[in-house]
Amino acid sequence: MTNISKQLDAVHVRIQAACVAAGRPAGSVALLAVSKTFGVHAVQSAFASGQTDFGENYIQEAVEKITSLRHLPLVWHCIGPVQSNKTRLVAGHFDWVQTVDRFKIAQRLSEQRPATLAPLQVCIQVNVDGGPTKSGVLPEDALALAQAVAGLPRLRLRGLMCIPEPVPDFAAACHVFKRASDLLTVLNAQGLDLDTLSMGMSADLEAAVASGSTLVRVGSAIFGMRQKNA
Repeated sequence: MTNISKQLDAVHVRIQAACVAAGRPAGSVALLAVSKTFGVHAVQSAFASGQTDFGENYIQEAVEKITSLRHLPLVWHCIGPVQSNKTRLVAGHFDWVQTVDRFKIAQRLSEQRPATLAPLQVCIQVNVDGGPTKSGVLPEDALALAQAVAGLPRLRLRGLMCIPEPVPDFAAACHVFKRASDLLTVLNAQGLDLDTLSMGMSADLEAAVASGSTLVRVGSAIFGMRQKNA
């Protein structure tokens, strides 16, 4: 087994244990391998170990990887900020965009999604804790944005994504993550059909799973220390 294979197995064990501790069924939490700054060989190694979904933050770097690995049945998630001048690249290459926080960006993604591709799966990024350095729509504005995005063609709104500021312990992390979980419940009560809650990373996935996450985004625990982006 490669190091990546061993580390993937270890992350799956953590997810399974977190599900058991939270009384959630096996398979209720998916794993997104965050491969930003790691090359195609790292992605191929993870794929050989059964991983199919990969998250990327840097658009140009990601497009090069996606193009190089088109022969593999991979699912690519954009988990970094999307600027207006990059929406065409994102719409043409990714399967998911988890970082929609403005209607203008969603509208451009909708208009630029090729008709030959399946609808682009999208999440609304929410700034659940008001972190000053974090992107995301404020919770009180999430419903209006979600309803507007849900009406756009060529997109399918799937749920919410958040990246809270680090907190000191498990209970504090659960408290913050629960805000996103509660918000998802509120949106669905308003008639939206959302099934994805993307939250939790290498350091706090257990708290995220305990709070209702359906998708954890894990990078360093799989690939090792992050390489500096060129």
